[in-house]
Amino acid sequence: MTRHLNRRDFVKSTAATLAAASALGAFSTNARAARRIVARGKREIRIGIIGCGGRGTGAGGNALEASPDARIVALGDLFAERVSRAQTSLAGFGDRAKVPAAQCFTGFDAYQGVISVPLDYVILATPPGFRPIHFVAAIAAGRNAFVEKPVAVDPTGIRMMLAAASEVDAKNLRVAAGTQRRHEWSYLEAMQRIQRGAIGSVVAARVFWNMGSLWNVAPDPARTDVENQVRNWLYHTWLSGDHIVEQHVHNIDIANWAMGSHPARCVAVGGRQVRTDTKEFGNVFDHFAVDFEYAGATQDKPTRFALSMARQQDGTAGRVEEVIYGSAGVAHLSSGSARITGENPWVFKGPSNNPYVQEQIDLQRAIVDGTPLNETNQVAESTMSAIMGRMAAYSGAELTWEEALASPMNLMPPSIQFGPLPQAPVAIPGATPSQS
Repeated sequence: MTRHLNRRDFVKSTAATLAAASALGAFSTNARAARRIVARGKREIRIGIIGCGGRGTGAGGNALEASPDARIVALGDLFAERVSRAQTSLAGFGDRAKVPAAQCFTGFDAYQGVISVPLDYVILATPPGFRPIHFVAAIAAGRNAFVEKPVAVDPTGIRMMLAAASEVDAKNLRVAAGTQRRHEWSYLEAMQRIQRGAIGSVVAARVFWNMGSLWNVAPDPARTDVENQVRNWLYHTWLSGDHIVEQHVHNIDIANWAMGSHPARCVAVGGRQVRTDTKEFGNVFDHFAVDFEYAGATQDKPTRFALSMARQQDGTAGRVEEVIYGSAGVAHLSSGSARITGENPWVFKGPSNNPYVQEQIDLQRAIVDGTPLNETNQVAESTMSAIMGRMAAYSGAELTWEEALASPMNLMPPSIQFGPLPQAPVAIPGATPSQS
């Protein structure tokens, strides 16, 4: 098992790899794979999973539900027991989820093993801090990808994603993202109506993910610092990005979708009042509120705003929805439900779909039919919007998009291996630098 990973070296080496691979884009592995499926008259879709926790295994099951011709052929995770657990969880799909031992990989380099297997696409679902490394490697190897949100935890990672995104179309690859609301029929119909003017000009939004607590894994003194932090990854910003990035990115993505752009600037507040034990809850906050400012739709239209609110505190009012305000109406959106009030009232009446399966269907169809699909920039911009909100809350500073995206912030440790890793301090607004 390889026990070492260095993102700085990886960024340097993959820049050259991407440049060389781009020259061979027309002959990418996945372009050949798509032709092979059509030429044989078969629709076998070979899938690998990198990150075999709950979301990776769930996405694998969704991929198998999407088509009877899909099959899981490679698994990779840092921990061997998670690979075994994924195999057990997917056993109900029979031979379509039986992965030979030679195509099961563990360790920090497990992603390289999975990508080396002939695949039609790879599911990337490790803790988000690793996502840019894995995505860049997948695109360099000519792999289509399903990339779970968020796609980075810092501006350095976002810049890696955007650089690789430019190669996706050049190499005739397909990428779908885990922002499943963009594949949910109620959201799609509502957004089409909004874009056709059903609520007039979009002027503001309020987006929420307010809920109670989530799981956590207590530290084990028999494990190294790195292992303890990775197993409890939700609560360490270098791994999850904090819950505004890891979870609330869904709602921020809808605000961006409705506005037709990313925010231009923001100011935010946040902190931790309930989850204060650093041994259990690392260095993340338990509540955020961000005021995002968007440029006007046209030169003669005023600036637009979105209020973003997220918290994970037991005993508090729950709310997960997006409310979009226009000059002629209001759209209320949540999973499986959508309605418009105002001059053009409307209520979504279904049928509803499972967006987690639909995003896999859409990717598989694009691969097999050869139709374009590249959601990389979209999910990268929404992730960066959430990162900018976190940076503003952690520091207390007001930030512009350009300042945040250009930040040298790199939360990943210089060298990741099983061993000691001091826990990052809890941010203090007014004292924590905005650009570090």
